[in-house]
Amino acid sequence: MLQGNFDRDERAEEEGTSCRIGMLLLPGFNSMAANAFLDPFRAANYLRAATAYDWPILSLDGGEVTASNGLTIAKTIPMAAAGAAWDLDFLVVNASWNPEQFRTQPLQGWLRRLSRQGVVMCAIDTGAFVLAQAGLLSGYRAAVHYEHIAAFRELFPDSLMDESLFVFDRDRLTCCGGMAAADMALEIIRLQQGLDVANAAGRYIFHERLRSGDEGQLPTTREPVGYAAPARLRDAIVLMERNLEQPLTIGAIVSQLGLSQRQLERLFRTHTGVSPVRYYVDVRLDRARGLVTQTELPIVDVAAACGFGSAVQFTRTYKRRFGLAPSRDRIEGRVPFQFRSFPSHAGV
Repeated sequence: MLQGNFDRDERAEEEGTSCRIGMLLLPGFNSMAANAFLDPFRAANYLRAATAYDWPILSLDGGEVTASNGLTIAKTIPMAAAGAAWDLDFLVVNASWNPEQFRTQPLQGWLRRLSRQGVVMCAIDTGAFVLAQAGLLSGYRAAVHYEHIAAFRELFPDSLMDESLFVFDRDRLTCCGGMAAADMALEIIRLQQGLDVANAAGRYIFHERLRSGDEGQLPTTREPVGYAAPARLRDAIVLMERNLEQPLTIGAIVSQLGLSQRQLERLFRTHTGVSPVRYYVDVRLDRARGLVTQTELPIVDVAAACGFGSAVQFTRTYKRRFGLAPSRDRIEGRVPFQFRSFPSHAGV
């Protein structure tokens, strides 16, 4: 059950106040998610002909903030000034690349203080890492972008990582990012203003349907372009992705699926262009690259977590796949760039 300042509507109308949602933009933030989250509230205000919501844009120091796609927000409010001047109902932490750089005492102390004051703490994309680093997700369910799930699980085992679009757990809201941020915002509107307002806001911004937080991040039947992979192939990939630290044999996979090894081989060759063995190695390497570039885990621990018998074998395989050693990728892979293409199996 949701707690905190969700039930704002009656009080807001009585006092003539709006629900205040502070959006903290950290350097390299997710621009699409920021817009997707805020626009449903703009639409709700317009449709109700009232300022039911406002959303001060915050930053660490009040300066300009640049998103991961290069978009720069010039006018922001310092987080300290915002916390002192306004009674925030929600705080949304919007981060993308390199969330570990925000493990600072001033930020963590500010986040904890807001939490103690009863502010509903929210996170978009890797914003969950920032909340977890401050100790604010211990014992909570949480969601991050699928590319960062493995890293989050390794770093914060006291939180329950969820593969859903978004998660509401008491006074903590987390979202995988992208357009799912609009679904999270519409759910807040639904809870506060009712289904009719949420539906009207969704229709106004041409959001095709209100997705629940329980929906998975990756499509199970149809990809965005309409392509659908055979169910047996998807089942095989799910088995691989759930058994990375101790990889299954191909024999074990076909036994669980009720297929012959020849049938499985044909499925992978037809739809992925590679063998099941090669595909499985690539899945493990994709996870490894996430851990290498998104955490500070020792390389030997990354190798073990991804099912490689030795650091030497892991480094050799990693370099063959990505063109550079994990230790070097740990440095260069942390530099944001626009067209990252992994995980390679995401388009299957």
